[in-house]
Amino acid sequence: MDTLVEAQQLGKSYGKFRALMGINLTIQPGQVLGILGHNGAGKSSLIKCLLGAHDYDGALSVFGLEPRKERVKVVRDLAYLSDVAVLPEWMTVKQIIKYSAGVHPNFDLALAEKYLSQTDIKSSTKIGRLSKGMKVQLHLALVMSADVRLLILDEPTLGLDLMFRERFYNQLMDWLKQGERSMVIASHEIEEVAHLLTDLLILKKGKSVAAGTVEEIMGRFQKVCVIEENKRQAEAARPLYIQQGVKESMYIYENVKADKLVALGEVSEPSMSEVFIALQQEEA
Repeated sequence: MDTLVEAQQLGKSYGKFRALMGINLTIQPGQVLGILGHNGAGKSSLIKCLLGAHDYDGALSVFGLEPRKERVKVVRDLAYLSDVAVLPEWMTVKQIIKYSAGVHPNFDLALAEKYLSQTDIKSSTKIGRLSKGMKVQLHLALVMSADVRLLILDEPTLGLDLMFRERFYNQLMDWLKQGERSMVIASHEIEEVAHLLTDLLILKKGKSVAAGTVEEIMGRFQKVCVIEENKRQAEAARPLYIQQGVKESMYIYENVKADKLVALGEVSEPSMSEVFIALQQEEA
């Protein structure tokens, strides 16, 4: 199985500001990597490095190629979707499909028409007149018809309604299963995408604070609901994060066995967003 992306000690600077520091990353076919982090954590900088749009230090390979020097070859097998519409608004839907078929060697015109037939998008409509949701649908149809191996999504459903988001992610999962493909999803909507992810990279101020499979990372954490009289004992057990409540508080622990925490309160598995918040608050 070919490695699609490999980064070793990847870094990115803007003048004296270090946006990325020492990022190690491997993506194999079938993986869905979630890149999580607050604004300014380095998500966009990492994505732009993968796209070949930024210089960087360290080592980075996409499909065995150096993305900055061999960007034309890289983008043949890579597609990018963001919350910002980047399609030419003066074109009609029919024109952008025809154009895509002409410039992309693996584009399947019939498949694009099939995808669009499942929407309310008319081929004669100018892209500039489409709603935000329709633009995303159109962009996704183009991507899924191009037979790329790596799809990078940067907040693609931001501002869209819940019904469309559900349909959107179902289409992505169908696309993923049709070949040796992988996806990278950067999103603030952590619980919305959590069920899709196989792997995680959590960034904080340009550094990786957690990286690995979802199972490995989430398995390190325990959540305990602690009542007032047990707080002193719970704090002595060195929690990673505490969320204060009126009658009881939530304590997150890392690498502490559940059987050592049961005396403190009800033990359960934290959600991905709770783990994310705990890691962001640590040494903040």
